[in-house]
Formats: sequence, structure tokens, C-alpha cells
Amino acid sequence: MNRLSDGVEPAAKGSGLFTTTHWSVVLAAGQADAPEAGEALEKLCRAYWYPLYAYVRRRGHGHEDAQDLTQAFLLQLLERKSFARVAPGKGRFRSFLLAGLNYFLADAGDRARAQKRGGGQPALSFDAQTAEQRYRLEPVDELSPDKLFERQWALALLDEVLARLEKEFREAGKAGLFQRLRVFLVAGRGEATYAEVAAGLGLTSEAVKKAVQRMRHRYYALFREAIAQTVASPVEVEDEMRYLCAVMAR
Repeated sequence: MNRLSDGVEPAAKGSGLFTTTHWSVVLAAGQADAPEAGEALEKLCRAYWYPLYAYVRRRGHGHEDAQDLTQAFLLQLLERKSFARVAPGKGRFRSFLLAGLNYFLADAGDRARAQKRGGGQPALSFDAQTAEQRYRLEPVDELSPDKLFERQWALALLDEVLARLEKEFREAGKAGLFQRLRVFLVAGRGEATYAEVAAGLGLTSEAVKKAVQRMRHRYYALFREAIAQTVASPVEVEDEMRYLCAVMAR
């Protein structure tokens, strides 16, 4: 489990987090005069395809069928046919995607079309071999399809946050520092100690400790921003954060 709050105060709440969110993209995607929503929607699909794929696999579909079904569902999203009746304040983005996927899987016509598309150009290409390799590392009996989806959703968010944090360090000319400190973002943090990392960086243990505290603070803030992208209003952020942290703790 990633520890997101050790020594960290919650980031200040602000309406700026909700200027452009995943929900605003979804709502815009239902409008014919919002072409920019298509590009944004494709980015969302690329970010969250694996939790959907893992869910379909855990529902009992083989890996080829799961690839076809996931791609077909994403195509349906990219065609923006699902959003015309989506209302603001419609809950969590992950719940919307999972409900849409369940509806899609239950529809025999969509399933047949997915099988047809499997032999042609994919709607949204992803590395099927890598997807299956990842899936084979999942616990076999411990998680239901819904719980597996939630865990992979949380992991996708954390991957996004870590990538953003690394980019910030790299742009500040501190890529090496990030690589040495990132171990302290994870519970247990391996065998590393502040003193060992300090020796490698030519710093004091106290300097490393303070750098880690700043890094955790920024990590938490970015995590909160990522969560804010997936809920309908600011009042839902804290509940969603607690829920996903609990998911990761299972």
C-alpha cells in the first residue's frame, strides 16, 4: 500500500481543481460542438483501459475476447454515444465507466460487434501481450471482478501521480534526486534509510528527511488533484481518497 499522508497536511481545497475534470470532459463529449473533448476523452481511455480489461478477464472472458470487448467498449466511448444523457453531479467517474461496461457486456449485439472488430483495426490500440502478462500477476481467488477493477483503478491513479511527480523533478533538473527519494513514498521503503541515501547524495540525514517530507507533501497534493478529476464535486474528494486508500490496503 502507498502511504499518502505520513507527515503531510491535506492540500488546500479550492474550486480550481474542478475547472476541467474527467466529468467535464464526459459532459462536453455529449455535445456535438465540442471537438476538443474527443482528444481529451481518448487520453482518459488510454489511462484507464487496463482496469477495464482486468475486469472483463475476471468476468470469465478469455484474453482475446477481453481485448476485443475492451477495445469495442472504448470505441463506443470515443464515438461519444454514452454521454448525451449524463447529468452533472453523476457520482464517480470510475462508477460511470464500470456501469457502462456492465451494460455493454450484457448487450449481445455489442458483444457480436466486438468480435467482428477483433479482426480489424483496433479502436484504441494497447499492448495485449503486456495486458495479459499483467493480468496473470493478479491474485486468482482473492478479488471479485468489482474489487479487482477498484484496485487497478487506484493503481492507475497512483501511476499517474508518480509520473507527474517525476516529471516535475526532471523539469527542475532533479531527476537523480527523485530516483533516490522515491523509495520513501512506499510503505516499508525497502532497506533504505535516510542516512544511507544522504551518504549517496552528499547531504545530511536531516536534509534528506526534509526533502522527503516535501516530496510526500507534493505527492499527496497531486493525488488529491487526480482524485478531484474523477468525482463530480469537491465534497466527494475526501471520501473517495479514503475509499481508494482502503482499497489499496486490502
